[in-house]
Amino acid sequence: MRSLALPVALVYVLALAGLLTLSGALLALAIVPAVFVAAALLRAPTQPQLQVTRTLSADRIAPDDPLTVQLVIQNQGDRIAELTLEDSVPPGLELSDGSSQVMLALEAGATATLRYRLHGRRGFYQFGAVTATARDPLGLLVQRVHCEAPARLMVLPEVVRLAQINIRPRRTRIYAGMIPARQDGAGIDFLGVRAYQAGDTTRRLNARAMARSAEGLFVNEFEQERVADIGIILDARARSDVRTAAGALFEHSVGAVAALALALLERGNRVGMLIYGHAVEWTLPGYGRLQRERILRALARATTGDRAALESLDEMPLQLFPARSQLVVISPLLGDDAAPIVRLRARGYQVLVISPDPIAYEEPLIDDNTATRLAVRVARLERNLLIRRLRQSGIMVVEWNTSMPFAQVAAVAFGRYRGAV
Repeated sequence: MRSLALPVALVYVLALAGLLTLSGALLALAIVPAVFVAAALLRAPTQPQLQVTRTLSADRIAPDDPLTVQLVIQNQGDRIAELTLEDSVPPGLELSDGSSQVMLALEAGATATLRYRLHGRRGFYQFGAVTATARDPLGLLVQRVHCEAPARLMVLPEVVRLAQINIRPRRTRIYAGMIPARQDGAGIDFLGVRAYQAGDTTRRLNARAMARSAEGLFVNEFEQERVADIGIILDARARSDVRTAAGALFEHSVGAVAALALALLERGNRVGMLIYGHAVEWTLPGYGRLQRERILRALARATTGDRAALESLDEMPLQLFPARSQLVVISPLLGDDAAPIVRLRARGYQVLVISPDPIAYEEPLIDDNTATRLAVRVARLERNLLIRRLRQSGIMVVEWNTSMPFAQVAAVAFGRYRGAV
């Protein structure tokens, strides 16, 4: 009604001025806006009665993959001469084709379709209401309603496949898998030579050992291969993240977790995940494709944040991880993180740290002057000391300059990593 206030006021002012001054010209001028007001009132739109159905081409996509959004609008009320429909696009998604709003006339009982395409970055998105605005032909009277059309979309992190994963946790499970178990049995990795015992198959006889010794027969021992419990810890503390105009270091960590989880699950291991940031988000250990889906969905929702009670890695709920299991910590590492990680090792866990380098990530984007060069040098020394302390405690640390693809870094690191002996 606000748009109608001005012509009504104009009619009132002109008519009052004409009566007070007995001026026919002013009274005649008042006729024109009065006709507009009367026409608007005669053609006033009723409140739209619409049913809106939203359809997404997929409920989960990879980053920057196209998504088609389709809205079908049915008019369950009177004819609407001028209807504007505007869909709200969740922040983080961007239009790649078409438009999220349209203007049309809609007959009673008729339907219309609005279609457009989006793309976006990793995240969890909820679509809400569509705003429908009906106007009279002169645009003076407006009726606006919000039509609910909910839908959810997961933009999952991009997953790269890793060539090999060589780990040796301190304890394995009873099921056959691809991880050496430090026990003799059926396997392909040579473990050692021992004296022949009754019941040993002759196919394991070691001819060379018997030729060098006259004491008897010798057989080869092979190492059993089993599956293991593996816990992945993602550092999601806001103060450990580095954000620049080019993006966030945390996104690289998320991608590394997705790649590791996929590779470990494909090898039959039981994998759990802990996201440690504004809260403790725990994905229970599990196997196979279902667990892969759980982990990817948790990663799609992952955001950075800080809580006073969770500023230090000391607050991690370690009781969630089976004793003596393999832990993989993905963290840029802060100055006070060494002691908590060393204590993980002391409690019997086999620990591997993958550390995206925050200094290398930010350095190309800062001003090159004497002060910044000195600050970078000091920061690099502190980081090197922290990593050296971890390595001296028997913890494998993989330093990752994120300008290099993680698959390439993992191929080198996991090709040589064998864990505890």
